[in-house]
Amino acid sequence: MKDTLDTKIIAALQANARQSTASIAKALGVARTTVHERIARMEERGQIKGYTVVLGQPDETPMVQVIVQLAVHQPETAQIIRRIAAYPEVKQCLSVNGEFDLIIVAEAPRIEDLDILTDEFGAIPGVNRTKTHVVFGRRIDRR
Repeated sequence: MKDTLDTKIIAALQANARQSTASIAKALGVARTTVHERIARMEERGQIKGYTVVLGQPDETPMVQVIVQLAVHQPETAQIIRRIAAYPEVKQCLSVNGEFDLIIVAEAPRIEDLDILTDEFGAIPGVNRTKTHVVFGRRIDRR
């Protein structure tokens, strides 16, 4: 069970998983051993399953990102997802409830590329409706 301190430790690790337990402890005003023990306990319980590296753009080309909502004919969902997975611009596909069934996160160097991509999504058999949002910026990004 996470408490407030565990939540703060996780937030610190999400911001920079390579920072030392000493720097986390100093920022949170607790002992280094407390942070170390809490992290070990969260790892043992499976609350922390691992650490990752967030890569920058290999060539530092600025990327344009869109979020595309898709309303689909339910029996064709698996086939639609297979088609969407074939696009290298697609970074995430989420199944959601509500007015739309799938949310796609895609990125490319040019907005024109994403315009073509979203038109192609709309042409997939079983896709009833799409709605696209262009991402202007990230206010919080814990990936």
